[in-house]
Amino acid sequence: MVERLVRCTGFDWDEGNAPKLRERHAVSQSECEQVFLAEPLLVVWDEQDAQVEERWAALGRTYEGRRLLVVFTVRGDRIRPNSARDMSRRERKRYAEAEAEDDA
Repeated sequence: MVERLVRCTGFDWDEGNAPKLRERHAVSQSECEQVFLAEPLLVVWDEQDAQVEERWAALGRTYEGRRLLVVFTVRGDRIRPNSARDMSRRERKRYAEAEAEDDA
């Protein structure tokens, strides 16, 4: 998946996904995009929603330090966020472990 993300040239936003992120979880488009630019970035297969289309979950942080989970698909050369929210306690723990490994 990382190889596919490196080849992506931008994000796929429309009237469906952008307002949903703001309304449901108060996540801005900018915050969502920042997750993919900050390190470390953890990407895992999203088994829950994978039956409809190939979906992934990214764990990362914004420039302000907000830790988010972003569920997304890759369409062509663009990342399409489907949902985003603050990480759960379990996800924050997993992300902290990745940060510690990244610092080592």
